[in-house]
Amino acid sequence: MTLRLGYGTNGLTDLRLDDALALLADLGYDGVGLTLDHMHLDPMAPDLAARTRRVAARLRELGLTVTVETGARYVLDPRRKHGPSLLDPDPDARAARTGLLLRAVDIAAELGAHAVHCFSGIRPADTDPGTAWQRLTGALAPVIDAAERAGVPLAVEPEPGHLLANLADFHHLRVLCGDPAPLGLTLDIGHCQCLETASPADCVREAAPWLRHVQIEDMRRGLHEHLPFGDGEIDFPPVLAALDDSGYAGLTVVELPRHSHAGPELARTSFDFLDKHRPPREGESAEGSTS
Repeated sequence: MTLRLGYGTNGLTDLRLDDALALLADLGYDGVGLTLDHMHLDPMAPDLAARTRRVAARLRELGLTVTVETGARYVLDPRRKHGPSLLDPDPDARAARTGLLLRAVDIAAELGAHAVHCFSGIRPADTDPGTAWQRLTGALAPVIDAAERAGVPLAVEPEPGHLLANLADFHHLRVLCGDPAPLGLTLDIGHCQCLETASPADCVREAAPWLRHVQIEDMRRGLHEHLPFGDGEIDFPPVLAALDDSGYAGLTVVELPRHSHAGPELARTSFDFLDKHRPPREGESAEGSTS
C-alpha cells in the first residue's frame, strides 16, 4: 500500500497552523501539503528558523509527513498574484522568486519533507517562448543544485495557463535542464482532467517515473476550477489504483485552495471519499473488512 493521503494548508487558511495539523492528524491523514505563507509558516519572517524548528517538532509529535508547497498568492508581492515569477523580465524580480524557492528547500530539509513544489508562472505577453524557457531554466538552476545538496526533490507542477502547462512541457524542461536527478514532477489530477489528452489514470502511469508530489481534487474538462470530490467529472477509483501501482511513495494531497471557509468539513469528507475509493489494503476485502 503506497497511497498516503494529505491535505493542503492552502485550503485551511482560516485555521492556525497548529490547529490545522491537529485536525489532519485526528482525521487520519498521513501528512500535509504545507504552503509557505504569512498565515502559517511565513518564509519571510525574521524568526523563520525558530518557527521551522517548532513546526518540525509538531509534525513529529503528530506523526505527519510533509511536502513544502510554494503557491502562496501574495507572499512576495502584496499587489501581484504569484508575482514576481520565474519568468519576470526583471532579473532582480526573478531572483526574488528563486530566493523564495531556495528558502523553501532549506525549510523542507529542516522539516524532513519529501519534496518542494513549484511552478513556472505565466509567460509575459511581450516575451517569446524561447526567451521564457531560457529564463525558467536559468532561474531554476540554483534551486536544482540546492535540492541536490539537501537531498530534497524539486517537483515542478504543470499549471493551466502557465508556460509549463502540461506533461509535455515538463519533459521539455527536463531535457533543457539536462535531466538532473533532483528535478521531478508535481502531478495535479484535476489538471489532467482539465487539459491533458490522456485520462487522469493514464497520466499517472505515464508520469510515474518522475512523480515526486501529487495533488488531487475533482475538476471538469476545459475548466480550471478545483472542486470537492463528486462535484466534477473524474472517475477516481482508476486514478487511485494507478497511483497505488505506480510505486509513488509520497503524499497525495487534497488541493482545495478556494474552500477554506469550509476547510475542516471538506478535510473530513475528502478523507472519507478517498479512503472509500482507494484500492483495498493487503488482507482487506473490497468492502474494507479483513479476512
